[in-house]
Amino acid sequence: MSSIQKYYKQSATYKIFSGIFAELEEFLDTLGKITLNGTEVIKSIFKDGIDKKEVAEQCYRFGVTSLPITLSIVGMTSIIVASQVALEMVKQGGGNFVGLLMTILIVREVGVIMSGFAIISMIGSSLASEIATMRVTEQIDAIKVLKVNPISYLFVPRVLSGILMMPPVVVIASAIGVIAGAVTANLTSGLGYRAFFDSAWLGIYMKDLGVCLLKALFFGGTIALISCSCGYYAKGGAKGVGEATTKAVVWSFVAIVIWDMIFAIAFFF
Repeated sequence: MSSIQKYYKQSATYKIFSGIFAELEEFLDTLGKITLNGTEVIKSIFKDGIDKKEVAEQCYRFGVTSLPITLSIVGMTSIIVASQVALEMVKQGGGNFVGLLMTILIVREVGVIMSGFAIISMIGSSLASEIATMRVTEQIDAIKVLKVNPISYLFVPRVLSGILMMPPVVVIASAIGVIAGAVTANLTSGLGYRAFFDSAWLGIYMKDLGVCLLKALFFGGTIALISCSCGYYAKGGAKGVGEATTKAVVWSFVAIVIWDMIFAIAFFF
């Protein structure tokens, strides 16, 4: 019997299924830790209060330092889409709908999604690597020895900064995206700016803006929470820091896509 078990454990089938179950176990464990940290953040806000100075510093980091790359990505995405859509729509007699299409696309999806991707790449990875380094160098253990709550000290300012700063970043990025789309449509198809923006005003509603801002709130908080959580549970020295950073980026990408799907079903299905 033991020889059969030994042979089975060496088979490709066993390795495949054991790998799948190991990944599933890690997924559920990480999800549970992130959820637990989220509840602890909420408790810490009411119990320990908020360090306004630290929140302000993290807001500058989350919002101001990420703005150039965010505007670049959203703007270039709008240029790419407009350059391929505007000319074809004008050829087919749909020039009056170019502004409407571009504005809806940017406000509902491109602005917030691309802003989220940019912030994950720049800020989320930075948060994860920073806290992971603190973990592997035992700085977090030192914080605990000093009777300081690590969740209150490390998580709360970063999560709040994500919630507070993501909406204005998205608004600015979306505005730049619409302007870039208008300029590109004019250069590629000759569509006038007035025709573009008249069309845009006809297709955009307060509901679209509200959903966009609500998405931004959830995206910002989720990115900060996941990045901090992945860094907080890092282990294994420099390699662990790299793995935690990678996990934070991957999980954040997946999380905001899932949130985006939930919002699309809830508000536009």
